[in-house]
Amino acid sequence: MPLLIDQLGRKIDNLRISVTDRCNFRCLYCMPEEGMEWLPKEGVLSFEELERFVRILAPMGIRKLRLTGGEPLLRRDLPQLISLLRTIEGIDDIALTTNALLLAEQAAALQESGLDRVNVSLDSLLRERFEQITRRDALDRVLRGIEQAAKTFQGPLKINAVLMRGLNDAETPAFAELAREHGHTIRFIEYMPLDADESWSRSSLVTGAEIRERIDQHLENGTRLVEDPARDQRAPAADYIFSDGAPGKIGFINSVSEPFCENCNRIRITADGKLRTCLFSQEETDLAPLLRGGASDERIAKAVRMAVHDKEPGHRINEPDFVRASRSMSQIGG
Repeated sequence: MPLLIDQLGRKIDNLRISVTDRCNFRCLYCMPEEGMEWLPKEGVLSFEELERFVRILAPMGIRKLRLTGGEPLLRRDLPQLISLLRTIEGIDDIALTTNALLLAEQAAALQESGLDRVNVSLDSLLRERFEQITRRDALDRVLRGIEQAAKTFQGPLKINAVLMRGLNDAETPAFAELAREHGHTIRFIEYMPLDADESWSRSSLVTGAEIRERIDQHLENGTRLVEDPARDQRAPAADYIFSDGAPGKIGFINSVSEPFCENCNRIRITADGKLRTCLFSQEETDLAPLLRGGASDERIAKAVRMAVHDKEPGHRINEPDFVRASRSMSQIGG
């Protein structure tokens, strides 16, 4: 079967699957404190529907899966889905992005079901500021989840942090020391206009270049960040290591200041079955009626292929005619 390649020649091999739009946090850059309307249970794709969808896409070149939300660990019996996806020929890697609130309790079951790795979202190492950002007093429990995940899954644990100017950007050195002390990979993701409150402004953006400069200034004895020679040039994160040989890495996902759209290899399916070819898409392809209405695998594959062919060249955040995404991050899936 022909591979998924868009009109710009980008090969699509990475699928992000949102398993729920619900979340147990209310992060400032993602959703409002109150008033979110959740999808009804019957509106969310079942495990069987998701398995079928991935089985259709695997022969078309999809190799990597990432389970997202909302908070994916809120989805009941999630290890069952992972076990189903693990049996699909051609799928090489299954990962999960989580806020880690429920991770300590679920890490073992997730690993046993076939999950390869987890990424944890963590935007502050200070209890009061963590509560301010997430609107939940849960830092201790999240740190326990991180500790358990580091023991359970092979390889360095990846921790994602979104820094916002005047809020948590002063913690840059603390995150660097977390990487050096525990061998984690800390990835700084630039603040993007995907919040439900639509309060994003460029003045709140702390660029990756600025964060890297702050870390270099913090490090002592001539130590600095140097590009990781093992870096995957197609990956969204530009990874750096410490020149003194200390463990840990620092990654920069500079989605706003240095867009990497020309190398994008990702598509997304939302919890309610909408295929999105870009985080900032204005249009979606509704696959739920096909998956639930008796459409053949060939018909579904054709719909995906047509959507991928028309994948956006880029997100246009830095263009005068930029238009925000049609949904917020929690509704899309990270």
